Amino acid sequence: MTHTSSTEATEAGAGRPLDIEAGRRAFMKAAGITGALAAFGTAMGATEARAQSSDVDTAILNFALNLEYLEGEYYNRGVYGQGLPANLTSGKGFSGGGVRGGSKVNFQNVVVLDTMAEVANDEKNHIGFLRSTLGSAAAAEPIISLDTAFTAFAAAAGLPGNFSPYSDDYNFLLGAYILTEVGVTAYNGAAPFITSKTILAAASSIFAAEAYHLGTIRSLLYAQQNAGYTNATALISAARAQLSGTVDDEGIGADQSTLAGGFPSPANITDTDANSLAWARTPRQVLNVVTGKAGSNSGGFFPNGLSNPGGELGRLLAATGG
Repeated sequence: MTHTSSTEATEAGAGRPLDIEAGRRAFMKAAGITGALAAFGTAMGATEARAQSSDVDTAILNFALNLEYLEGEYYNRGVYGQGLPANLTSGKGFSGGGVRGGSKVNFQNVVVLDTMAEVANDEKNHIGFLRSTLGSAAAAEPIISLDTAFTAFAAAAGLPGNFSPYSDDYNFLLGAYILTEVGVTAYNGAAPFITSKTILAAASSIFAAEAYHLGTIRSLLYAQQNAGYTNATALISAARAQLSGTVDDEGIGADQSTLAGGFPSPANITDTDANSLAWARTPRQVLNVVTGKAGSNSGGFFPNGLSNPGGELGRLLAATGG
């Protein structure tokens, strides 16, 4: 019978005594590496999440900037007879947009003129502010229709005649009514998706200014006590709600109020739901309204679509359920 010494056995690997301390050191070393890798992975994930959030915030601001271009061109051309300066329209995306239509209105009512001049200045300032916030990421002004888009929208809404917002004071107010309500709901709808508190605060401030504009426009239209204009706002609101795909709009007048069972306002100046909360639209719903077709990204006021640097509109729609 052959006997194997303990030394030989150890060298052969059989019956080798456990080195608990060495095992502990090996485990701690492995755990340290694993922990470091896990921490690194967590940090990378957090960094990626922050980058994605930043991308969404940028996309939201550029989406808002496109809408501000539309409003800015409308008001400045109607009040001053000229569009936005080149230093406020350049940027990423389109290489020079171009605005179709828009002309100075021969205002007869000084109150309407002065009020629309203030709105025009505000919209211009909004554009400057958004561009400054976005910096080199700012989208350029896209091609904008201020002529056939109004005519087509008015016809689809059922407004009588060949509508032109530049024919007189109150048609210009109706054109403003068509556009400005969309801006208000767009800012309100985007707010839940903004991750930066600084950007959210800025967007909320613009939302408030746009809401002031809309309330003023609705007040001026109501002040005319003109049944035709009251009916026109109801038709416009119904058309926007249909494109949006839900009841999220009201015209002016007691019959337009959502305060069922209560005491509806005879004016209905504030465009709100039954809880008196401002309406909100997702970017998809806003696009439906401004393009004039559900599910479309181009047409209407943006014949070739919004300025869309790097395809960020698609990412925005995906992030906001569109």
